[in-house]
Amino acid sequence: MFIDEAKIFVGAGDGGRGCISFRREKFVPKGGPDGGDGGKGGDIVLQADRNLSTLLDFRYKRRYTAERGEHGRGSDQKGHDGRDCVVRVPLGTVVRLMDSGAALADLVTPEQCFIAAHGGRGGRGNARFKSPTRQAPRYAEPGGPGETRWLTLELKLLADVGLMGLPNAGKSTLLARISAAHPKIAPYPFTTLVPQLGIVRLRDERSCVVADIPGVIEGAHEGKGLGHQFLRHIERTRLLIHLVDMTSSGEDDPLLSFDTVNHELLAYASGLAEKPQVVVATKMDVPAAKQSWERFQPAIAALGLRVIAISAVTGEGIGTLLDEIDRALVPVRSVIQSNPSRERTL
Repeated sequence: MFIDEAKIFVGAGDGGRGCISFRREKFVPKGGPDGGDGGKGGDIVLQADRNLSTLLDFRYKRRYTAERGEHGRGSDQKGHDGRDCVVRVPLGTVVRLMDSGAALADLVTPEQCFIAAHGGRGGRGNARFKSPTRQAPRYAEPGGPGETRWLTLELKLLADVGLMGLPNAGKSTLLARISAAHPKIAPYPFTTLVPQLGIVRLRDERSCVVADIPGVIEGAHEGKGLGHQFLRHIERTRLLIHLVDMTSSGEDDPLLSFDTVNHELLAYASGLAEKPQVVVATKMDVPAAKQSWERFQPAIAALGLRVIAISAVTGEGIGTLLDEIDRALVPVRSVIQSNPSRERTL
């Protein structure tokens, strides 16, 4: 089951309290203070794991707590620090405060860590308060409390190419044609309810990850049709493949469909509308599609966008589309190779 959002409670460990103790040995009846410090509380650490692909585990466990620090002991013995609690999350997880929605971290590289809650500091023992004017202090500090808070974990897929379009535009059929993925395919809207990933082979042994994003409907940027859950998965993609059904008519006219999806992208996040986009006219094996294509192609070309006609059923235009994807990703690969640190932001 694919789960891309979860709410969890994290509670770091409290610090151990300092010790009040005095040195007592034979012939040393008043040896002075020797109370040790308390140990630090354990942290809650979120760590990106490339072997995870969903937030499903957080459906069953929502509370994560770390070990508290040990109390200080006599003879200047410091208490042991509490053990950290390491919580593994999938690559592409965004960590937010549940109350305000403020982003705290974006875990996109393997083994990247983020301290979600800091453990409390250990209290100082009475030996730390000894001074020339205070030879026998009889107090020590309590341990500090560990941080506690509710967090929202939001998974955004890491893919090179995102397939987008209105429901039933042919995204799943295309993904199944160009990769080994097996998404559910049916002739009704919202057959795909969760994103699907596929590895696509390109020329010269190159490959890319393609994400099939569930259909975007009008009002998706406001959350209609689970729009927020769908749109966030194409934020990280480097290239958008906009599929438009050439057999649609009336309110679903191809040009209106094209405008609807782009409006939702712009309304959700202006950066999405600025991503490189290739427009793909689908279902060209249907006779009625030819007439729509004659009107659609000149209008899209006038916008300066490349438009390709395909049929995922017969294979028409698939090779041309893969070549275009390969060409579009070349500049991105060049930027990453020359400056690997930019990969997180592309």
